[in-house]
Amino acid sequence: MSLIRPFTGLRPASGRAAEVIAPPYDVLSSDEARTRAAGKPWSFLHISKPEIDLPAGTDPYAPQVYAKAAENLGTMMREGVLARDPTPCYYVYRLVMGGHSQTGLVAAASIAEYESNRIRKHEHTQVDKETDRVRQIEALNAQTGPVMVGYPSAPEVDDILARCSAGSPDADATADGGIRHSLWVVRDAKVQAQLTRAFDAMPAIYIADGHHRSAAASRVTAARRAANPRHTGEENYNTFLTVNFPHHQLQILDYNRVIAGLNGLDAKPFLARVREKFSVQESPEPVKPAKAGEFGLYLARKWYRLAIRRELVPVNDPVARHDATLLSDHLLGPILGITDLRRDKRIDYVGGIRGLAELEKRVNSGEMTAAIALHPTSMEDLMAVAEAGKVMPTKSTWFEPKLADGLVSLVLD
Repeated sequence: MSLIRPFTGLRPASGRAAEVIAPPYDVLSSDEARTRAAGKPWSFLHISKPEIDLPAGTDPYAPQVYAKAAENLGTMMREGVLARDPTPCYYVYRLVMGGHSQTGLVAAASIAEYESNRIRKHEHTQVDKETDRVRQIEALNAQTGPVMVGYPSAPEVDDILARCSAGSPDADATADGGIRHSLWVVRDAKVQAQLTRAFDAMPAIYIADGHHRSAAASRVTAARRAANPRHTGEENYNTFLTVNFPHHQLQILDYNRVIAGLNGLDAKPFLARVREKFSVQESPEPVKPAKAGEFGLYLARKWYRLAIRRELVPVNDPVARHDATLLSDHLLGPILGITDLRRDKRIDYVGGIRGLAELEKRVNSGEMTAAIALHPTSMEDLMAVAEAGKVMPTKSTWFEPKLADGLVSLVLD
């Protein structure tokens, strides 16, 4: 099988995209999804967060939740809200958020290439989260949550996507937050073949966001392969739903930290400890780090600009030299005693989409004691980690804008 291939997408009928598309399933709580979907019978949240249609308090992982998702999907198809393309297509998907625009290719990507690591990963996954997606995929017989992928420099692909998206889109909707989602259907067999060949020439592509979705798809493939005595490798279940963007267009925002307490220290001795490894300069303005190795610290209603001492930055290890690692190794761990970044209740994480004002708010309210702003990870750094077969530091990438659920889905039969 090729690295990617066209597929018969399931998508909103003409003019229905604005009624259907929804935020990714994993960015909303059940309560938030229930509020968002109120008065919107065709919102994809009824499929991706189907517990909203069951009594409040229903376990979102209960069997009836997945059954409800399948029921709602069937209803939307019978009512003509969702329809499946009759022939395999590629789809060009453009996201516009403010002044930022990125244009990618929706494609069915090879699970075999994922398993061989030609589709590179940079995160560990949690089995319970994988299992939730496996149950969802099996209940729907479809993958509805696309995986965001970055591809290395490929001007030929960029040019084809630009040409295919030059006219009016087949679907166009502006979602919450003013993010515009536009879709063009690529039916031309010659253009499809050009795209397939161009991707086959790439040594690797890189998962940006969606490790649990891709891992779940791999588990579904393994189960269906084992259960199918006529398995050929060409079935749709041998692929997973991806949107592939030029790596230089993907936007990673800062992923910041807020801290409760200073491990028994007052502000002055804490800053003295910080100065052992960082230069510290008070700033009259909020500090948005301008480069790697630089951090903003908000403490006692003052901002400080921190810079890690150069001799402490490893050169050849893409994980050890990452700002999130340097912060953990030289401040969070040795000074604050925070070593378990996933479980320690003294630390929380704030996506850069909320801005530095959110950091000030969390500290000024008394909820938190300090906040630390980081410089955004670059896609080049992420790709270097994936190339090395390593894992990115905890909470180090926040991609914006995010893909919508429901714009295109991959049916597995």
